[in-house]
Amino acid sequence: MTDDPRPAAGRRLRTAPPLAPGRHAASRGNDAAGAVRALAQERVNQGGIHGGAADDRPPHDRPEQQPLVTAAGEPRAAARQAERTADGPFPRPAAPARGRHARRGGRTGGAGRGTPPALGRFLFRAAAVTAGLTAAGAVLGLVRDQTIAHIFGAGIESDAFLIAWTVPEMASTLLIEDAMALLLVPAFSHALARREAGRRITDPVGELVSATFPRLFALLTCAAGLLLIGAPLVVRVLAPGFGDLGLAVDCTRLTALTVLTFGVTGYFSAALRAHGSFLRPASVYVAYNAGIIATTLALHSVWGVRAAAAGVAFGSLLMVAVQLPAFARRTTLRPLVRRPRAKAPLLGAAVLAPVVLFAVGRQSQVLVERFLAAPLPAGAISHLNYAQKVAQMPMVLSLMVCTVTFPVVAKAMAEGDRDRARRRVEQDLAMAGATVLLGTALVVGYAPQIIEVLFQRGAFDARDTATTATVMRVYAAGLLGHCLVGALCRPFFSAGRATWFPAGAMAVGLAVTVVAGAVAVGTFGVNGIAAANAAGISTTALLLLCGLGSRGVAIQVRSVGGRIGRLTVAAAAATAAGLLAAPLTGGPLQSLAAGCLLTPAVFLLTARALRAPEAVHLLGLARRRLLHDH
Repeated sequence: MTDDPRPAAGRRLRTAPPLAPGRHAASRGNDAAGAVRALAQERVNQGGIHGGAADDRPPHDRPEQQPLVTAAGEPRAAARQAERTADGPFPRPAAPARGRHARRGGRTGGAGRGTPPALGRFLFRAAAVTAGLTAAGAVLGLVRDQTIAHIFGAGIESDAFLIAWTVPEMASTLLIEDAMALLLVPAFSHALARREAGRRITDPVGELVSATFPRLFALLTCAAGLLLIGAPLVVRVLAPGFGDLGLAVDCTRLTALTVLTFGVTGYFSAALRAHGSFLRPASVYVAYNAGIIATTLALHSVWGVRAAAAGVAFGSLLMVAVQLPAFARRTTLRPLVRRPRAKAPLLGAAVLAPVVLFAVGRQSQVLVERFLAAPLPAGAISHLNYAQKVAQMPMVLSLMVCTVTFPVVAKAMAEGDRDRARRRVEQDLAMAGATVLLGTALVVGYAPQIIEVLFQRGAFDARDTATTATVMRVYAAGLLGHCLVGALCRPFFSAGRATWFPAGAMAVGLAVTVVAGAVAVGTFGVNGIAAANAAGISTTALLLLCGLGSRGVAIQVRSVGGRIGRLTVAAAAATAAGLLAAPLTGGPLQSLAAGCLLTPAVFLLTARALRAPEAVHLLGLARRRLLHDH
């Protein structure tokens, strides 16, 4: 036997027997492209779907095999390379790994059957960069709030701006974070799956864009115009009896543009995330807050608080500009072959209505708070706003994993792989819960120090710090509920079918917020409003957790509840340690810095003692990172 340096697999393929008659034999003859396709398919059949041993699973259990060549006879890898465009550090998800990568679970990570799926290298990088850019946007958001608090304090001007701020705040929830993503990420995921299947002469993604984007743009333009005209009525509804109606109306009209720009931003973000591109969507809030800060600093001496409202409009335009080039590279408004009356899949009224009502109900909690706080002394709305913005930072960061994996869940549901979707959702819930509970412990333990470091300067005095810190601690009781609602709504809507259960659960939670807030505001003021918010959102989270198994992804509720319960105990221990240690350190900055070390240490050690798998996973990652760095 002669020595052959090639791998055994390569020698075996070289001497493969002739193609069997039947389906592949029809590709023989003078058609060279057909011969290439047949040979490629035979290699897959001999080597198994992962390039190793033949796949002996029943046909209905095997993943759908993608042909290795296109209809034109070109290698599919070359076709994919031609489609691929650079976008930050993230490539498109790789094809199934072969060789040594297959033995390790693939380049993007994988999990064996029956084991929880790891994030994988691609998803881990996407989640890390998304979290980093989101954190940068949140830091700029705090700088924005610091700038407004420093210039305008917590008085009538800042309250007028915050009434107008309700418009972009609600628009961002509906058009960027919730409704638009919940509708369009599954729609684009299904379209991409059909594009990869290669069974159509038209481009499903182009058809979807052509059928939806022009109509959406026209609808949002009309909505922004109506808001511009009806701003006085909107202000009267949001804050009846407010002291400076004219100022609030001017600010509301300036922020009305965000209805259009946020809608376009949300559309672009959903399309890019479905394509595996997360860098540009994660950058939008960096651009947005930078625009607000720059405009406020440049024009506040001339326009007063109206400069901040103008900055909202300018920042929203920057959000569109950040994503437009990447969106244009991946999509087109014209399908490859024009077809009359192209219909957008998964976007019918039956699917649209429950998603929109769910998102509106979720954001309506803020409207209830502003409505109940309007008759309170000046500054109440500002105290609620600053407390909420800081307290929700852990929740926002905790949902980054769910944001990145949402297209994965949607694709698994589209392919009918509910078990993979279930394992992905269960792991996401646990990891998001661990993140938000760790953040909750830090927020509760060091609330006065956090607010003093961030806001106590200029017109924002020590009394404002004390009030805001107390409200923030009350808000923190509902952070786990906010996190679970954000994580659980995604699997409900990932299948692209109409489901009213999330909207119903949100309606129940909103009713709890309204009733509890109306009862508590007279006695407890802003603290009662914050407590009502926590009670309402926690009710919704409990209903969604219990209802997901029978209506969407059949998660193991007891298992997930047990994991979150152990993490809650660890968070309670970390909170107690923070409350005891915070007064013992020097100034607020030194105390907060010490808390950023103490709180995670107590949380992880307690969770490790309770055998919470998330703590073991995080400690393992930290250990491997330290070993890698050294």
